[in-house]
Amino acid sequence: MSISPPRPKSPPLNALRAFEAAARLGGFAKAAEELSVSPGAISQHIKSLESWVGVALFERQSQGVVLSQTGVRLAPGFIKAFDALGAAVRDLCDEAPERAIQIAALPSVAQLWLPSRMSILRSEFPGTKLSVTALEDPPNLKRDIFDMTFFLGAPTGIREETVLEEDEIFPVCAPNIAARLKAPSDLQAETLILDASWRADWSMWCEAAGLDLRNLEEAAQYSLYALALEEARNGAGVLIGHKSLVRPALRDGSLVAPFQHRVSTGLCLIMTATKRAHALAQRIKGLVT
Repeated sequence: MSISPPRPKSPPLNALRAFEAAARLGGFAKAAEELSVSPGAISQHIKSLESWVGVALFERQSQGVVLSQTGVRLAPGFIKAFDALGAAVRDLCDEAPERAIQIAALPSVAQLWLPSRMSILRSEFPGTKLSVTALEDPPNLKRDIFDMTFFLGAPTGIREETVLEEDEIFPVCAPNIAARLKAPSDLQAETLILDASWRADWSMWCEAAGLDLRNLEEAAQYSLYALALEEARNGAGVLIGHKSLVRPALRDGSLVAPFQHRVSTGLCLIMTATKRAHALAQRIKGLVT
């Protein structure tokens, strides 16, 4: 008669993943966002893990949570382990017979910059399935099943990163509005438009241009840059434009840049790619810039 005694139970994988994400990202809220769960769920996972091991992994403070000494000591091992798991999953995906490239992009980039280049990519790489996902934040290419990303951000200098273009901002508007703008100070009488994620754009441009516009606080805000752009095309006001995102509208004449002054934001249009897609990314750079 065989004997199969019960074995000690390991902590749930979800609890370990919650600890690793919270430790790496510096809080429960950020971990919840990455793992697509609620902060409460992360908190419960951490509590269950702390209960299982019998030691606190985080210190709860009025301003949030910080790793305990034990958490600080253990976190690197878990981060390394989940990185290795992500690499193993990517190796598994590489065995798929169908060629596919998963692309992640900032919503505004996905809507305004990428579409005109997709046909070029499809013709250059026949037989490759191209999929695009719009995300507000760049994914972790060590963990998420994406091969390539296109985002506006500050360069980090990592090998996987390719800077496609430095970002600049400047006012753009419909031709009928541009016709009455003789000097930057004329913007005081216009409706200003901005993307809610980039609220500081107008202030940054005005400061560099030496302007003090009293109507900045009344600017119309949109949560989608593509919608703000379309409203500017429709004559709803003057948009603070990002060079790479408004260039097609400037080329077709639906928008006009009434002033020459442009300001660098310190951001860049950046492409990142996994090791698997690095060679492909270098070919893409020549096609899309």
